[in-house]
Amino acid sequence: MTRTWQVGDVTITKIVELEDAVPPARAGISGLEPTDLADLPWLVPDFLTPDGLMRMSIHSFLVETPQTRIVVDTGLGNDKPRAVPHWSGLRTGFLDDLRAAGWPPGSVQRVIHTHLHIDHVGWNTVLVDGAWVPTFPQARHLMVRADLEHWQAQAARTDDDRPGWLRAMTDVAAVWTDSVAPVLDAGQVDLVEPDARVDSSVRLLPTHGHTPGHASVLIESGGESAVITGDLVHFPCQIARPRWTSMLDCDQAEGTAAREKFLEAFADTGTLVLGTHFPDPTGGHIVRDGAAYRFEI
Repeated sequence: MTRTWQVGDVTITKIVELEDAVPPARAGISGLEPTDLADLPWLVPDFLTPDGLMRMSIHSFLVETPQTRIVVDTGLGNDKPRAVPHWSGLRTGFLDDLRAAGWPPGSVQRVIHTHLHIDHVGWNTVLVDGAWVPTFPQARHLMVRADLEHWQAQAARTDDDRPGWLRAMTDVAAVWTDSVAPVLDAGQVDLVEPDARVDSSVRLLPTHGHTPGHASVLIESGGESAVITGDLVHFPCQIARPRWTSMLDCDQAEGTAAREKFLEAFADTGTLVLGTHFPDPTGGHIVRDGAAYRFEI
């Protein structure tokens, strides 16, 4: 599924890799009870099914500015051996969808990684004759220095004492080996700060907490603006309840603070907010709802 938005002179296209609907208990939100969602009727039907499943998506954003073709986050990828069974050995038509949108891999100039988790780096590489090679041969991969250094150290650990489900959901050593190291070895990585400017229309926005170097992506053109959240917000319910944290956050307190700052900054501004894991329609606006916020399509 694709969907396109126009922000001034910038075109943003969503390319979906996978969609799913999960019970609240499997959503990975700390302390979330199914009954909590009943207080947020605006979630139904776009983000919460009538029978109470939370809808989510894994997708990439193609950002075309007057200067640059940019892919923001690269999903899970095909053929990757993963500890999470339904993410292992995928065979999706992601690259076909990319080409159908007019974006052959060789046309991509930049790849922005909001962070380096398993479901944000997979299409960095493809399997060719038994070797992992860069998918986008002309692209510079922008990775926040703090994030790369953190995950490089994690990948080298032999004493990972995290719970087994958490190790599986991040699968750090495997992800590093097949999706990060090959683009590093190919000399295609630029280490940047979390507020780096990419071109005249695109810059990074520091939103640490989910990972040490997590960044969202701010797009500004022709007096209009959009922001790609990354995993600052996994589900729209976190807009109403920013203290509901992801169990995958490296620093939950820092993630909560970043979310609250983000909501304060963008509420009622007209900025298009594009959720990196929000299912269709994906884009909307943050509006104040009494003392809280809601996501308005």
